[in-house]
Amino acid sequence: MPARIDKAVVPGVFSLDGQDFDVENNVWLVGDDSEVLVVDAPHDAVPILEAIGGRTVTAIVLTHGHNDHITAAVALREATGADIWFNPQDRMLWDVVHAEDTPDHDLVEGTSFTVAGTTLTALHTPGHSPGSTCLHAAELGTVFTGDTLFCGGPGATGRSFSDHPTIVASIRERLLTLPGDTVVRTGHGDDTTVSAETDNIH
Repeated sequence: MPARIDKAVVPGVFSLDGQDFDVENNVWLVGDDSEVLVVDAPHDAVPILEAIGGRTVTAIVLTHGHNDHITAAVALREATGADIWFNPQDRMLWDVVHAEDTPDHDLVEGTSFTVAGTTLTALHTPGHSPGSTCLHAAELGTVFTGDTLFCGGPGATGRSFSDHPTIVASIRERLLTLPGDTVVRTGHGDDTTVSAETDNIH
């Protein structure tokens, strides 16, 4: 029985370059009735813990360093005992939010996790931020893309530490090469598929 995927939507504020934006973030939980891996930890740990529902958390994996994806990470670690995995290329963003704390492990290309018998593999996809990383669960036909790829095209690149040609190259080389029916589960908004986004990357 492969792992199942649950989603919690957590509202809050994204802050960067002196501007604030109200956002709703998707938190993805991959696991079964006993254990779960958490993808991203935005805004407030309480609704995430409610979605976890007492299961053992095997890892807290952060797709990138923007505050709306990491603010609750330390509180979630304290509540669950799970380690935080984070790409060190986004450390400058982490330090703005969590100056007194550090992630537990580096999340890099090829890092793999196994939860409920299912493997997730990290794909480094810079562009939205230098350390942006997706998680591919081939057995589930799914990729968790953070803010790298959305329903409608690439993530935003108009702010500090982001670059549009880089994100397009990442999507073309790392995501559009996945099977076309792979479900893209994003950091905000609706799901899509790899094939549906192929014409939106330019």
